[in-house]
Amino acid sequence: RDLIVTGVQTCALPILRHGLSRGEAEQYVAIFYQLRRAFYFISTSLVGESPCMTQLRKRLWDNIFTHDIRWYVRGFWSRMEDFSTLLLGETGTGKGAAAFALGRSGFIPYLSARRCFSESFTRAFVPINLSQFPATLIESELFGHRKGAFTGAVERHEGVFARCSPHGAIFLDEIGDAAEPVQIKLLQVLQQRVFSPVGSHEARRFEGRVIAATNRDLGALRRAGEFRDDFFYRLCSDQIEVPPLRQRLRETPSELESLVRHMLRRMSAGGDAEVHASVLRALRDGVGPGYAWPGNVRELEQAVRCILLTGAYRGDSGAGAGGDAWLAALARGDLTAKELMAGYCRMLFRLHGRYEEVARRTGLDWRTVKKHVEAFALD
Repeated sequence: RDLIVTGVQTCALPILRHGLSRGEAEQYVAIFYQLRRAFYFISTSLVGESPCMTQLRKRLWDNIFTHDIRWYVRGFWSRMEDFSTLLLGETGTGKGAAAFALGRSGFIPYLSARRCFSESFTRAFVPINLSQFPATLIESELFGHRKGAFTGAVERHEGVFARCSPHGAIFLDEIGDAAEPVQIKLLQVLQQRVFSPVGSHEARRFEGRVIAATNRDLGALRRAGEFRDDFFYRLCSDQIEVPPLRQRLRETPSELESLVRHMLRRMSAGGDAEVHASVLRALRDGVGPGYAWPGNVRELEQAVRCILLTGAYRGDSGAGAGGDAWLAALARGDLTAKELMAGYCRMLFRLHGRYEEVARRTGLDWRTVKKHVEAFALD
């Protein structure tokens, strides 16, 4: 809220001064309405009072308006498509929600005479999951194809880059799964802002912004030669880590109540105190306060649905069994030094999601950490 107050002051003060032309005043009004739209999407899409969620919302705000909104007002408002964002984090943490808030908060010209934006913000966000398409079709889904470009191309197809509005954003989910030929073509789009449909030499311009996300370890992929360094450096004007649910609840346990209330409102288009209390009670009885939530917010949402249907949720036994067995063996004193280190590395990896972070905390080489984690998972 402090950020939006600063933004409003930055927009309002010049308008109150004398000497502004009508066009300049309308520009400040447009930025004010954008501030309001961005605040709405960031505050409603990303619920939580924990420090890590507060920091996440601030990072997203800075990716929309820069860290000093005065710079944005002076001219960066029309060039933010040059800044790409890479969202990192475990599966189910809410990277899609963060991308949604970021993609629908970009600058759209405001028409003062009609009291509306020049285009609908619903066209401003075009997502695509790169892992759901086979390698033979992914380029067509991204860049489109002309009729007859390949067997089965019976008509012209517009890809997501063509469907994105000039003031919009493309969300490339699971970017870590992109093959090298796709990375090279995406790099061209980021550098030259042009692309060509499959089977065509027509150069088409892309004026939107690129947001990408992955739950994979890009550092390991780069070292293995599976993710190009030049593509990585061009992709990440900023890297934002979306925190796992266990970190959020460790910092602020009451955040579970807020999340459950938010989910119930979305499911039933309203709030019911009795239902809310019953779901929290079932979670407390079924998994307890120390549950690691390996599926993160996505698992919590399904847990709420499971409780609404069956009255209970017992947690993800498949994800938690290995850790529970290790803790039990630790309590009995039955672990060898190798098993102790492997289990500890696995616990840290589940907590932080990155081999490099586990290596930093244990003082081990990242390859050794990976070996321990994989060995523990195999056991």
